[in-house]
Amino acid sequence: MGVVTDGIADMLTRIRNAAEARHTSVDVPVSNMKRQIAKILHDEGYIRGFQLVDRGTSLRIRLKYTEYREPVLNGLKRISKPGRRVYVGKGELPRVLGGLGVAIISTSRGVMTARDARKRGIGGEVIGYIW
Repeated sequence: MGVVTDGIADMLTRIRNAAEARHTSVDVPVSNMKRQIAKILHDEGYIRGFQLVDRGTSLRIRLKYTEYREPVLNGLKRISKPGRRVYVGKGELPRVLGGLGVAIISTSRGVMTARDARKRGIGGEVIGYIW
C-alpha cells in the first residue's frame, strides 16, 4: 500500500466500502480530525460508535444498519481535497440533499456540521458530505 496523501478521503472510502460489504466495524489510522469526524458521524446517528484500538494508533468505527441490514450511511463524499481546497463563508454553508444529509465543516472553532457553523455564524473548509 502506498503513501496516503489524503487521510480523510481514505477514511471515508474505508467506511463506504465496509458499509457496502456489511461489515460490523472498520479500522482507520487515527488523527484528531478523523476522531472529530467520527464524533459527528456518531452524534448525527450514522454510526453506532467508535473507539481507539491498537494502543491508540487506530480508530475502530462501528457501523450502523437498519433492521433490514441496510447501511444507515448511504453516501460519503470528500469535497475539499489536498489539490483543491474548498472554503465557504458563513452565508455560503452548503445544505446536503435539502437538509437530509450533513456537511462537515472545519472551522476556526473545530470540526462541526454546517448546521452548527450556521448557528455560530462562521464559515470554514468543507471537509465532506454525508447522507
